[in-house]
Amino acid sequence: MNWDTVKGNWMQAKGRVKEQWGKLTDDDLTRIEGSRDRLLGKIQERYGLAKDAAERELQQWERRYN
Repeated sequence: MNWDTVKGNWMQAKGRVKEQWGKLTDDDLTRIEGSRDRLLGKIQERYGLAKDAAERELQQWERRYN
């Protein structure tokens, strides 16, 4: 997945992210600004996941989003 494209279309992508990870707040999504690393960190934080578990979830989401 090209995260430059996601970042450029972040307004549309935010809705899909929110569908997948409903615990992320609007403020979280604003701060993430399309950054994969920031999104990964927030998923870990909000859901109490280890980095590898959050990475797997994000990779699954990326496959669906493409």
